[in-house]
Amino acid sequence: MRALQLISDRKVEVTEIDPPPPPGEGEVQLKIRVVALNHIDVWGWRGMAFARRKLPMTVGAEASAEVAALGPGVSGLKTGQLVSIYGAPTCGTCRACREGRDNACEHPAGVHGFHLDGYARDLANMPARNLVPAPVGVDDIGAALAPVTFGTCEHMLFDNAKLESGETVLIHAGGSGIGSAAIQLAKGIGCTVITTVGSDDKIERCHELGADHVINYRQDRFEGAVRKITKKRGVDVVFEHVGKDTWAGSMLSMRRGGRLVTCGSTSGVSADTNLMMLFQQQLRLIGSFGCRMGNMVDAMEKMARGIVRPVVDTELEFGDLAPALERMEARRVFGKIVMRVNG
Repeated sequence: MRALQLISDRKVEVTEIDPPPPPGEGEVQLKIRVVALNHIDVWGWRGMAFARRKLPMTVGAEASAEVAALGPGVSGLKTGQLVSIYGAPTCGTCRACREGRDNACEHPAGVHGFHLDGYARDLANMPARNLVPAPVGVDDIGAALAPVTFGTCEHMLFDNAKLESGETVLIHAGGSGIGSAAIQLAKGIGCTVITTVGSDDKIERCHELGADHVINYRQDRFEGAVRKITKKRGVDVVFEHVGKDTWAGSMLSMRRGGRLVTCGSTSGVSADTNLMMLFQQQLRLIGSFGCRMGNMVDAMEKMARGIVRPVVDTELEFGDLAPALERMEARRVFGKIVMRVNG
C-alpha cells in the first residue's frame, strides 16, 4: 500500500509498504481519509525530532479515517464510520489516562508522524480507545482537524486559561491553523478578540472569522496597539504559540492578573521573562500540550452546530508535501493545508 515517508531531512517520498495485518485485540483497522498539516510536521521535516525516530518514517500527525475492520473485543464502533484519531498512543492505565487527561499520560510512546509512523498511508491499525467518532454534520476534513487544530485550542482556552464570556483575548498569528480556530472558539462564547497577522491580506479574513481587532505586527508593535485598544487595561488572556519573538510583548499586553497560555515556540524556545512584572502584576503563565480526547468531542460538537468551521488554505492530493511544508515554514498560509489520502 501507499505511504508518504520522510526519507531524510527535508525529503519526503511516496513509497510502498506492507499493509497492516488484521486488527488485534482492542484494535481497529482504519482507512485514512484526510491528513492535516501542522508545524510539528515542519519540525520533523527539518530534522527536529531528535534521536527517538527511525527513518524512513511515515509522516502525518493529525487525521481522520473510516473504520475498515474491527478487532476482537471492540465495541461502540462500526465499519464505515468516520472517526478522528488521537495523535499519541497513550498507555490507557495510568491515573491521568483513567481520569481522561490523555495528554498527561505517564507512559506515552511518542507522537505519530514525529516520533512514530504517522497517518499519511492507506491503512493503519490503531487502538479503539484512541478514536473519537465524528457526529452527524462533521465531514472528514472537520474530523481531521479535531485532534490538534481545534482540540489544542479547546484545551488551551477552556481547560487551562479558563476563558469566559465577556473577556478580551489576544490571539497570536490569526492566520495560522490554530489561530484561525482559536478566533472562532473565543468569539463563539462572546469574547472580544484581538489577533495579530503578518500581512495585510490576512486582515479581512480574520475579521470574517470573528476577530474584532486585527494588528499587522510587521507594521505596528502589537503590545502598543493592544494597550490602545483596551484603553491601557490589557487583555484577560493571551493565546501564545509563537515563542521568543512575541513573548515580551505578550507579557506587556496583559492586565493585572491576566493569564498567558502557550503551546508552541515556532520562533525560538528561549525567551526572557520580566520577573518583577510577573509577580507585581500577578500574572499567570500556563503551559499547554496537546489535548484531551474530550476536547476533540467538544470541538466536533461545535462544528456540527455551526459555531466553528474548518478554515482550509489548500487541499492537496496524496503526494510530495515539501512545497506545502515550505509555505508553512514561511507562514504563507491562511488556515490549514490538508491532504486527501482516500475517499
